[in-house]
Amino acid sequence: MPKNRADAQRLALFVVAGPDAWGPGYVKRAQYLSDPDRWPVLGDECTWEGGGLPASVLYSVTASSEVPAAGGKGLLRVSATVTVHRTEVDGDWEMAETLEEALRCPNQTLREGEKLSELNSIGNPFGVGGNYTASDSLGERGKYELSTVKGKQFYSWYQSRIGQVTLATVVKGAPGYTENDTNSAQVQALVTMIERVKAQLGEQS
Repeated sequence: MPKNRADAQRLALFVVAGPDAWGPGYVKRAQYLSDPDRWPVLGDECTWEGGGLPASVLYSVTASSEVPAAGGKGLLRVSATVTVHRTEVDGDWEMAETLEEALRCPNQTLREGEKLSELNSIGNPFGVGGNYTASDSLGERGKYELSTVKGKQFYSWYQSRIGQVTLATVVKGAPGYTENDTNSAQVQALVTMIERVKAQLGEQS
């Protein structure tokens, strides 16, 4: 188990899902990896703000990929996040807080011109709701709005926890796509990270 930032960084960068894990057609976004010292915080006004890394987190990274607009379809943006906590309890708290955020703020502002609405979430501990791969899992769905694109698109977030490590995949819908179109790629990316972290931590799949 990672005990310091250096070990956590090596684990997270090995595990995080890049475009190859999502499938054919996905490529790295121009700004591929996130700032490891930045931690997003959902404020009282349901707007996401940048904050410093919590003391409970050793390292966190988000890898952003996309499918370029083509053939009458819009630009599809996806991302994968790996967070290595100091303890398993810390990882469990992050899962609980993620569930609480959708309840507290079903409508959220990601940044200027980018919003989520009608969010709902559900959690599935191991053995519940078909979850037999992770210590804990959750799903979040809603609507995604980008000011430069007409209409609302779908939004999907899947997150799992393996010990002290949380793993998440996110899809922001685009014109020409349905959630059914992207679901298998999103699951594939998440399962890839689950298998990688289990192998690194010496757990059997």
